[in-house]
Amino acid sequence: MMMPSKSPTTIAQATVRYLDSVTLARSQNTARTYRNALNEFLLVLQKHKLPIETASINTLHEEAIVWLADYLKDRAPTTERLYLTAVAGFYEFLAAEELADINLPRLRLLIRQRARRPGQRLPQFPREAIDQILLFVNNFTNFPAQDGNPRLRALRDRAFLITLADTGLRVHEACRLRRGDLDWNESRAIIIGKGNKQAVVRFSARSMAALKLYLKARATLDGGTGKPLSSLPLFARHDDGAGKHIKPISTKTGRLIVAEWVERILGADSVGTITPHSFRHYFVTRVLRSSGNLKLAQELARHSNIAVTQRYAHLSDDELDKGYLEAIES
Repeated sequence: MMMPSKSPTTIAQATVRYLDSVTLARSQNTARTYRNALNEFLLVLQKHKLPIETASINTLHEEAIVWLADYLKDRAPTTERLYLTAVAGFYEFLAAEELADINLPRLRLLIRQRARRPGQRLPQFPREAIDQILLFVNNFTNFPAQDGNPRLRALRDRAFLITLADTGLRVHEACRLRRGDLDWNESRAIIIGKGNKQAVVRFSARSMAALKLYLKARATLDGGTGKPLSSLPLFARHDDGAGKHIKPISTKTGRLIVAEWVERILGADSVGTITPHSFRHYFVTRVLRSSGNLKLAQELARHSNIAVTQRYAHLSDDELDKGYLEAIES
């Protein structure tokens, strides 16, 4: 007795199976986004007269991704890229489950040829707010009168914020600095930065002054460790958990320092608008504004690709307004 042949999987059925697998493996938000993308894809297939409820999944070809790319041209490039990624995942699922014979290299080529590149976003940070923070901490003289942790924390935080702004150090790089990393005569430090690369970082006069004031207040603690001063962290913990030990601050502490002083100076509503990395953006922009030298900014920021530095080489609205008026009214 002949067994009845199994009905081929339809496009709609394969889509359901794929989305079920995404729901199990991905977050709720990702699953929702993929579901939206596949719904758009099914709509496109129907517009091209492909009956998704009855057509076998074997009738789906790679060129259908081109239909979707064309359909998404009125969407933002980032949305287009996200939806194409989701549908490409559907094709990969079909190939892995052997539901359809998919030419994945051709699919990827079609996506590269048709997809737009997302526009490059300019680094966003509140420059004037950071100016306000630096002005406050640089002129801050109302340190706790007593010796001990409150005074040390205030001096440390002041030196930390000025150092971030004037060196372009990433927060983890600043937190890992040791006293011996600094050449006090040359106002520079040799660090192991991103990509495990050795780099030279320059320090401003005001950052060096802030560090010296902080370390002077820490002298008794440092001397009591019995360890070489060069081996001690530049920015240390000053909490009850650390006691009399000199332990380095963590990157979490570095972020908390920024958040606490943002709240103190700018108010609670500003917390989260400025992060340690905002100070790095601030540094690169200052170098470009004062020098106009893209290569210099790249070297000081330690960007391996100058295209990253070029994101900062844009005119502010005030500069555009001034240039417009000079051009039109001259």
